[in-house]
Amino acid sequence: MPIPKNFQSPVRMSAKEKAFQQIQRWIIDGTLEPGEKLYDAELSDALGISRTPVREALQLLQSQGFVEMYPGRQTIVTTLTKEDVPKIYPPLASLQALAAEEATPNVTAAHIRKLRELNESYRAAIADAQLFAAMEKDEQFHDVILEIADNPYITQFSSLLQLHVMRMKYLFFQQPIRIKAESVQEHERLIQAMERGEAQEAAAIMKENWLRPMREVYQILVQSDRKTFADTKPKTEGDPA
Repeated sequence: MPIPKNFQSPVRMSAKEKAFQQIQRWIIDGTLEPGEKLYDAELSDALGISRTPVREALQLLQSQGFVEMYPGRQTIVTTLTKEDVPKIYPPLASLQALAAEEATPNVTAAHIRKLRELNESYRAAIADAQLFAAMEKDEQFHDVILEIADNPYITQFSSLLQLHVMRMKYLFFQQPIRIKAESVQEHERLIQAMERGEAQEAAAIMKENWLRPMREVYQILVQSDRKTFADTKPKTEGDPA
């Protein structure tokens, strides 16, 4: 896919940071497709920077699992399949559950108000069928809990896995999967548990909040594969026309 020429370049960033963030965004939203070959000269021209920071950015992206580099041969965007769904979601669910557990003793009335405001915005976006807006509000909700937990290690690894989940949503669906009211209800139950100081309960609710959509995503992909197989399977004598 052609690299966009008219994107808004971030300001006050090093060339390496600029390259890293923009290439990562292109991979997540599908502008750079799975399996696509990347050329540092082409990327440097598009970004308006030299090839050295582009190469450095690609090395960072390789460490995060977004690209595969074969020195002297090629650099390609990593692929994703339905088999990656149960590999990515459970570690993220565990990290997020730990964040909820650690955040609970630190939560204040102001935090609770913020979480409820975000959850209400999330509910409204779902009701208005603004699914991308709903995804953003959901991410903001979870980011607040990460901030309250105040554990940079949880935040770092959780944020990386969330980017891979986001990429799955862009890759596997033309629009986000149908968001159910269960997620809003789980958020409210999570807020209530944190408000009561029940850290273990908050962790359990948070974990299910991630594992439930994992099961739904995987099931959708399995059904999609079955439909594709049925549509392409050669008809044999006796099959209906």
